[in-house]
Amino acid sequence: MALWRLYYHLVWATKERHPLIVPERETELYGYIINKADILNSITHAIGGTENHIHLVASIPPTLSIADFVKNIKGSSAHYFNKNWQNPNKFGWQEGYGIFSLGQKQIDEAVAYVLNQKIHHSQGSVNRYLEQIINQNDPPIRWHPNHLTD
Repeated sequence: MALWRLYYHLVWATKERHPLIVPERETELYGYIINKADILNSITHAIGGTENHIHLVASIPPTLSIADFVKNIKGSSAHYFNKNWQNPNKFGWQEGYGIFSLGQKQIDEAVAYVLNQKIHHSQGSVNRYLEQIINQNDPPIRWHPNHLTD
């Protein structure tokens, strides 16, 4: 395999943004996702979120498409959640996801943002660009450098 340095910030939500990621199961869910990413030869730099969405900073090898990575992580984690947890609501992830490519110099800032999700949400200091809900029928979002510093 060739040398690769690919960094991504991924975001996806629970089905209909229901608060399904309960605190007593969050660590187990995150551990499962990290382990699955390892199996896919990917590197997890950070994972965090709230009860209705997660953020993941990861390096995905060029031999694996981003879409296949996300499909595998979302599908297997939902299956695991439903099989192993006594949950009155069926767990599922919302369709779609957000993905942002990062340069090596942006990794530390992205990791800090992801690890401090609960603080950002409780204090209202979220990055609106990273946190928006994207509808499949919406026109594509055009990136602008100021979006990342809002």
